[in-house]
Amino acid sequence: MCTHKAYTPTKEKVFELISDYQPAGDQPNAIKEIVNGYNSKEMNQVLLGVTGSGKTFTMAQTIQAIQKPTLIMAPNKTLAAQLFGEMKTFFPNNAVEYFVSYYDYYQPEAYIARTDTYIEKESSINEQIDRMRHSATRSLIERRDVIIVSSVSCLYGIGDVETYQSMTIKVQVGYSYPQKELLQKLVELQYKRNDLDFQRGFFRVSGDIIDIFPAHLDDRAWRLSFFGDELETIDEFDPLTGQNFIHLDQITVFANSHHVTPKPTLHQAIENIQQDLTQQVELFKSTNKLLEAQRIEQRVQFDLEMMQATGICPGIENYSRYLTGRKPGMPPPTLFEYFPKDSLLILDESHVMIPQINGMYKGDRSRKETLAEHGFRLPACIDNRPLKFEEWNNMRPPTLYVSATPGPWELEQTEGVFTEQIIRPTGLLDPVCEIRPVENQVDDLISEAKNYAKNNQRILITTLTKKMAENLADYLHESGVKCRYIHSDIDTIERIEIMRDLRMGVFDALIGINLLREGLDIPECALVAILDADKEGFLRSKTSLIQTIGRAARNVNGRVLLYADTMTQSLKSALKETSRRREKQQKYNAANGITPETIKKSINDILSSVFEADYVKVSTKFDHLLSPHETIEQKIEKLELEMKKAASELEFEKASEYRDEIFRLQECQLELPQYKKR
Repeated sequence: MCTHKAYTPTKEKVFELISDYQPAGDQPNAIKEIVNGYNSKEMNQVLLGVTGSGKTFTMAQTIQAIQKPTLIMAPNKTLAAQLFGEMKTFFPNNAVEYFVSYYDYYQPEAYIARTDTYIEKESSINEQIDRMRHSATRSLIERRDVIIVSSVSCLYGIGDVETYQSMTIKVQVGYSYPQKELLQKLVELQYKRNDLDFQRGFFRVSGDIIDIFPAHLDDRAWRLSFFGDELETIDEFDPLTGQNFIHLDQITVFANSHHVTPKPTLHQAIENIQQDLTQQVELFKSTNKLLEAQRIEQRVQFDLEMMQATGICPGIENYSRYLTGRKPGMPPPTLFEYFPKDSLLILDESHVMIPQINGMYKGDRSRKETLAEHGFRLPACIDNRPLKFEEWNNMRPPTLYVSATPGPWELEQTEGVFTEQIIRPTGLLDPVCEIRPVENQVDDLISEAKNYAKNNQRILITTLTKKMAENLADYLHESGVKCRYIHSDIDTIERIEIMRDLRMGVFDALIGINLLREGLDIPECALVAILDADKEGFLRSKTSLIQTIGRAARNVNGRVLLYADTMTQSLKSALKETSRRREKQQKYNAANGITPETIKKSINDILSSVFEADYVKVSTKFDHLLSPHETIEQKIEKLELEMKKAASELEFEKASEYRDEIFRLQECQLELPQYKKR
C-alpha cells in the first residue's frame, strides 16, 4: 500500500473476534468467498448485502480470517463512529482506531475575485479526534493487529510516514539522557512546555522529573525520574490525580503533529520556498500585478520567519510539498502510506464512497488555483490536496466493496461478479411493493397514513423537492395526519431529534427528499410511500429506489407504495430486485422453519443483536425509564454519567440522546403520575 520504503511494525498480534453469535443465513458462504478471493490475490470483491443481513459482522469475521491490517472507509462521521464502536466491541484486544477530520468547524481559506472578498481560514479542532488520529498512526507503525475506521479524511495529506516514524524519542530505564538535549528534542516534536497547565501535547519539568503528556493518550501521562542524567524510572500516571498505574521499562514518544519536520529538512524547505517566492514575485511584477506581488511577499515572508523561529506556522500544510521533498504534481503523503502493502481496504456503502472519492480533488484544486493566482498562496499550495481518484485507485490494497446497491464502477472492477448476502438470520423479508396511479396520490396517501397511524406504525414519504415536502407536510397536518418534514436545510442535531420523535410517536409521518440515509434504523416504519416514482433521475434511479424501499425492510409488516403511471427502467429493475430478494428469503424461511411474524413484538431486540448491528439506532422515549426500585433522581444521575462518558468517547448522538432523556424524565414528574418521585 505504501509506495515508499517499507517498514516492519514492532509488535505482532493476531486479530481475535469476540462475539456470542455465529455466522448465519448467507454470512458463512459470504465470508468463505471473500477470504478465498483475498487469498487468491483478487484485487476487487463486491459484497451485496441487504439491509439487516449483518454486513458488519461479516466484515469482522473476514478480518479475523485474513489477519491483516484493515482500513474501513465510511461515507460520513456518523457511520464511521458507528462502525468504530462495533469493531471495538468485536475486537476488544486489538487496536481499533478512528481517523476522521479533526475539525468541529472548518471554513477553508478562499478568495472570491468577483467581489474582491478574501475569506480567511477558520477552524475549531476537536482535541479528542486529534488524539485518536495520532493513536491510529502510532498503532500502524508499532503493530499489525490494526483496524482503522475512517472517512474520506484518509485521502488528505498528512506527514510523511518515514519522517513521522524517524521523528521519535526512545528512552529506556538505566540509560543516560542529558536533560537539556531531551527537552530540545521534545520541542522539535512540537511539544510545548507548561509547568502549570498540563495538557495533551505538553511537558513540564520539576528538578530531575520530566512529565510528558503524549499526543496519543487521553487520560494517561508519563513521568521520567532522573538521577543526574541517568533515567531511573518511567511511570504511567493520571495527570489529574497524580495516581501511578504501571512502571515501564521504555517508551517511544511520537511527534505532537503529523507535519513535524527534521531541522535539516526544514532549512532546505525554507531555502526552496524562498526561491519560489522570488520567482513568483518577479512573475507578478512582469505582468504588472503589483498588488499580488506585494501580497505574496508579505504573507510568505511572515510564514518563513515563523518556521525559522518555531518550526511551524499557520497554514503550514500549504508548504507540504517542500517539507516532504516531493516533486510538483506528486501524490501527497496520506494515511494509505502508513499501511503495509498486504493490508485490506473495505468501502462501506461503496455506492456512496466511490463518487465521494472521485469528487474530492477538483473542487479543492479550483479554490487553491484562485488563491495562487491572486497572490494569497504560492502555486505549491495546490499540492496540499486530497488524492486524485486515479492515485487512490493505483495505491489501494485488495478492496472489498460493501453495499446493498453496488455502483457500476465497483461491478466493472469485478466484471459483474459479486458475493450475495441476502438472507437475514432474523427471517425478515423485503417489503411488499405496490404500484398506484399518480392521480390523486396525495389523497390516497392520506387515507393510508391515517390507517397506519391508528395502528401506531410510522410512515416515510419521499418527494422530489424541498418545497413539495414542506407543502405536503402542511397539507397532511391540516388533514389530521401528524407529520414533519426533513431536508438538507435542517440542522444535524435537529434531524436526530426528528428521527427520535418519529420513533417515539410524537408524530406519525416523516416527509423528505432523500430518506436514503444508509444504515438508518426505524423498525417502527411499516409504510414507505414514494411519490412520483416514475420521474427518472437521481432520486428515482434504481439505486435510490432500492435504498428507499429498504427503509421498510426492518418491519415484519413492511410495505411500499410507489405512485407511478409509467413503468420506467429504474422502477422495473428495483421491483425485480426486491422481488428476487424476497423470494430467496421466503425459501430460506420455509426450509428452516422460520416465521418472521412470531418475532413481531421483540423485533427491536432481535435487530439490535451484535451480528445484525449494521445500522444507526435511534433511541425511543422509554429506553431509560425507571426500574421498580429506582427514584427519578437516581436515574437522572446515572444518565448524566452515561452522557459524559458517551461525549468523552465521541459518541455525540448517544450523548444528545441521554441529555434529552434527562429532560424527558424531569418532565415526566409533571406529565406522568407513575414516574413522579417515589
